[in-house]
Amino acid sequence: MVTGGSKGIGRAIGRLLAQEGANVLLAARNRPALEACVEALRAEGLSVEGLATDVSVEDQVQRLIKTAVERFGRVDILVNNAGVGIFKPVVDLSADEFDTMWKTNMRGAFLPTKAVLPYMARAKSGNIVFISSLAGKNSVKGGAGYSATKWAMRGFASSLMLEVREQNIRVVTIFPGSVDTAFSTTGKKGEQITQPEDVAQAVLFAITAPERSMFSEIDVRPTNPAQG
Repeated sequence: MVTGGSKGIGRAIGRLLAQEGANVLLAARNRPALEACVEALRAEGLSVEGLATDVSVEDQVQRLIKTAVERFGRVDILVNNAGVGIFKPVVDLSADEFDTMWKTNMRGAFLPTKAVLPYMARAKSGNIVFISSLAGKNSVKGGAGYSATKWAMRGFASSLMLEVREQNIRVVTIFPGSVDTAFSTTGKKGEQITQPEDVAQAVLFAITAPERSMFSEIDVRPTNPAQG
């Protein structure tokens, strides 16, 4: 299950997991974009389904998890990728904009995680992946609101990991830097910049590691961003 799965990093993660043989359920708020994404991936012969979901709304998240379990029997992998960034100086950032980021970036990761944990606990296995940002480790001028949500995500994920690891549930947080997507605010584009597929490869690396080991945090950044 991949949230924020209709475009960018989420779409790339869903595509790669499906190529590796997973049955993938994508979630996103934009129904037309999600349907177009699912249609395109199915045209590649991949097992992908979609369900329009606002991950900040608990009832919709419960429906998402129920749908996954009914169709596939279990949830082995949850990728919390849904996110929104509004970059402004604090003095210009409205309370509504601040709340929007917290609802999507943190509440939208908390609700799916809480919902899948009972199923993973019963199975004594599972992988929960958080797509954070290097802004969750580094201060960002003009990004105080966004960065705060990603710092919070790191704290949430690392604490969760300590709660569930004895149930053989792995918690992994990926911290991308500059990525060539429409979300990026750096303006850096091109093949020398990290691509969404590269972040997807980091996810695959983490969840296919030997069960005895967990890569709890992975940074992903361009080798030489000056070339972008």
